[in-house]
Amino acid sequence: MPIIWAAISGHGYGHAAQVVPVLNALATLVPDLAVILRTLVPASFFADRLRVPWTLQSVQQDIGCIQDGPMHIDVEATWEAHTRFHADWPSRLQQEVEGIRSAAPRVIVADTPYLAIRAGAETGVPTVCLANLTWHDILTPFVKESTSNRRAILAEIASHYAKASSALRIAPGLPLSPIRDVADIGAISELAAPVRDALRKRLELADHERLVLVGFGGVPLKTLPWEAMEAMSGYRFIVDDPVIRRSSGIFSLGSLPYSFRSLIPSVDLIMTKPGYGTVVEAVAARVPVVYVRRYNFADEQPLVEFLGQYGRSSELSREDFKTGRWHKTLEAVEHQHLPAAVPSFSGAADAARFLARYFESTDSPPSDGKVSSTFFNT
Repeated sequence: MPIIWAAISGHGYGHAAQVVPVLNALATLVPDLAVILRTLVPASFFADRLRVPWTLQSVQQDIGCIQDGPMHIDVEATWEAHTRFHADWPSRLQQEVEGIRSAAPRVIVADTPYLAIRAGAETGVPTVCLANLTWHDILTPFVKESTSNRRAILAEIASHYAKASSALRIAPGLPLSPIRDVADIGAISELAAPVRDALRKRLELADHERLVLVGFGGVPLKTLPWEAMEAMSGYRFIVDDPVIRRSSGIFSLGSLPYSFRSLIPSVDLIMTKPGYGTVVEAVAARVPVVYVRRYNFADEQPLVEFLGQYGRSSELSREDFKTGRWHKTLEAVEHQHLPAAVPSFSGAADAARFLARYFESTDSPPSDGKVSSTFFNT
């Protein structure tokens, strides 16, 4: 049975949302493919998404960023967590190496843990970084005027990423530094079937009422401007948040028999931060987006530019978000003209065709790691 080792960051769900469509596409090219998921992302995330036989091994792959809610990086806590993670590096690496040798995968795909990349180099298994960012990209802005310890950790992270056989940069993405052999692929989106009619009927919405999905990713919000939301005439809200008070105009996602991803093509507007999965799927579904920027996440700017080029979107200031001054921005974004330009969503197919070459025979898989442009749509 051909096996792929998929190391996925547990920092939110966006990385898993990128990998799953690739694995589904790869399964159409590689008969009897099996996947080992190496991640802290819960099994429930993959249950209705991944259409390939899979085994979940809940092992921490990276730190990413420590956040105080979805809008703020705690820089000090982030570096402290990385210090602890790297203090145990030899044992973490040995555990990863032993797991890879036991499973004998044909290829390792990493989005975007450098632990698996280094372990692949130690075992001789080809490694492909499939991502729109590396943690080196994200952490670099936080080492200015920093301590020697932090600079040393960043240099160590760079040395591990440099061991990757190759990298596929998912659009829109950061440079994937410091990997040498990087090729661009299309955006990755796997839209769920819309449930718009059933959803509106279940919520008993009037024809004129606009339904807004408020979702800020895998790190939950601590609070929302509930009173302002309840008073907003003509708008009803679905909140992807475990803390919610009873309201006739605000619904909890957990109270509905629909997944978050099925709601994206089913609502009238989306309120979110610029995160990969929600932004790209909203553009694919042609649903307007009101976003709240964080300004200290390096991958945010390419996503904002992607929204501006291909979707209808408006920025809402942090202050207006907190105080509930949403109405004008929500109303204005729906009246924007939809751009004629349509992005390429070929990323999953591009990546699958590239990865499929590692399963073409029972002989040793390709080991040069060179990315050929013939694999991708241009």
